[in-house]
Amino acid sequence: MIECREITYRYEAQSADGRPVLDGVSLTIDDGSFVVLAGANGSGKTTLVRHCNGLYTPDAGSVLINGVSVAAAPVAARTAVAMTFQEPRDGFVAATVGADVAFGPENLGLDRATIDQRVEDALAAVGLTGYEGTHIEHLSGGERMRVAIAGALAMQPDHLLLDEPLVGLDAPAEQSVLDRLSALSADGMSIVVVTHELRDLVELADRIVVLADGAIALDGQPAAVCDRLPEYGVSSPC
Repeated sequence: MIECREITYRYEAQSADGRPVLDGVSLTIDDGSFVVLAGANGSGKTTLVRHCNGLYTPDAGSVLINGVSVAAAPVAARTAVAMTFQEPRDGFVAATVGADVAFGPENLGLDRATIDQRVEDALAAVGLTGYEGTHIEHLSGGERMRVAIAGALAMQPDHLLLDEPLVGLDAPAEQSVLDRLSALSADGMSIVVVTHELRDLVELADRIVVLADGAIALDGQPAAVCDRLPEYGVSSPC
């Protein structure tokens, strides 16, 4: 479970008396759930999820992962919560697919056989078996996103957070990523997708949370909140 408790956060460029980008946000993500975190640009959604594995530290409030404070155990948080970025290249650390997917498990100090098995399993999960030696620069946008997801899966996390995973993808690549997310969700992984465009995600989601001006504006099942999405700068797919 992911628990955000009264999170308040300001960027350094903001004055102390200015509006924080997150203003007392409390949010719980249950194990095995598929949550879409939506909102207009600047609403605070990316900032919020970056607190969940310790990339950001709140000015006030706390984040707990599986009952343990991120501040007290950041390494455990980053093992339990894997994240992909809107631009997959921002997270790549190696030239080839296999080396990049292996990077996280290597940093856990695992033995070589275990690392190789994790890489094999993660690539199979995203439909990229046999791509270990392929250079990332030769991949399509959809393939790069799937490599990013594989790198996250190789950590064997409890929770997967994806920031705008469908942006810039053509229709076949988008469908491929959606299929993989659907399969992971069916296997019981909790998934949070950050987006401002819900059109192709609403059927997978069991919950939609909308941020506006650094606070939660809507939180409920898709059918219950879809009609109100335009009020907060989010196109309704319903």
